[in-house]
Amino acid sequence: MKYNHIFGPVPSRRLGLSLGVDLVYHKTCTLDCIYCECGPTTNLTLTRKEYVPFDEVKAELTHYFENHPDPDYVTFSGSGEPTLSPDIGRIIDFIKEKKANIRVAVLTNATLLSNPVVRKDLSRADLIMPSLDAVTPQTFKKINRPAGKIDIHEVIDGLKTFARSFQGELWLEVFILPGINDDKDELEILGKIIRDINPARVQLNTLDRPGAVPGLKSASKQDLDRVAGIINAANVEIIARIKDLSSGDHISDEKMEAMVMETIHRRPCTVDDLTAALNLETEKLKILMKRLILENKVESIQQERGIFYQTIKDPIL
Repeated sequence: MKYNHIFGPVPSRRLGLSLGVDLVYHKTCTLDCIYCECGPTTNLTLTRKEYVPFDEVKAELTHYFENHPDPDYVTFSGSGEPTLSPDIGRIIDFIKEKKANIRVAVLTNATLLSNPVVRKDLSRADLIMPSLDAVTPQTFKKINRPAGKIDIHEVIDGLKTFARSFQGELWLEVFILPGINDDKDELEILGKIIRDINPARVQLNTLDRPGAVPGLKSASKQDLDRVAGIINAANVEIIARIKDLSSGDHISDEKMEAMVMETIHRRPCTVDDLTAALNLETEKLKILMKRLILENKVESIQQERGIFYQTIKDPIL
């Protein structure tokens, strides 16, 4: 069965082996974050509606569960903001009924948590991973570029309300870009808000792949240590990348190509990223990437961390 709405499972830096569920089409989001590794937001919206059919997602998950080993997590992420789908609560319920032993995680930008319906939809998840990159309107607009008239203060209030009632774990991610959102005054306010939210973890992240805007600078370890010190909250950690995995079983060239194309369609990757994420042999990947470039299916971009590969949106046939 060809999957259109689920992907992986892939080794996640935070969740072990994670099966992804994508409830919106590329790239539908409430924000147009300058650092987004999925690229610029093409459908900037606040409208909750069925972007992909509920029955199709349910059928794909059913097929996967019946034909594959259980992943550590089923994770709602992918091409945009998953809480834009009004079906997310129903799909979480379906997973819990079908596979009660599998944990459910939701990656969200937190912009819709001010909506009590959204909070209820997420209540049965095991882990919610919201992001909060800014706490003042000017910085919020600069780094997150919100849709419509999203008020960062309402976002924060919604996040606090959700944190008080949620029975699972909450891991708060803060994405740091030097010169954009690391001002001392901003971080001190952020720290106070984080202490009010009291998440189980505070995860500091920075640019690892090309963002939606060129020329952005990654934060160094020293930069992130400084941020952690100013925030002064419990359980602050700097997210580390997964690097080494043992080689998996032999797979066909066709399957390898399909796995790679599915992965880099969602976010640009280096060969090392693909080796770790897909458990594939490095040398075979290098050969494959050269062929895909010659076939005008993939393009390469030189970045500080290496050569990143991404799908060509309108390949030449």
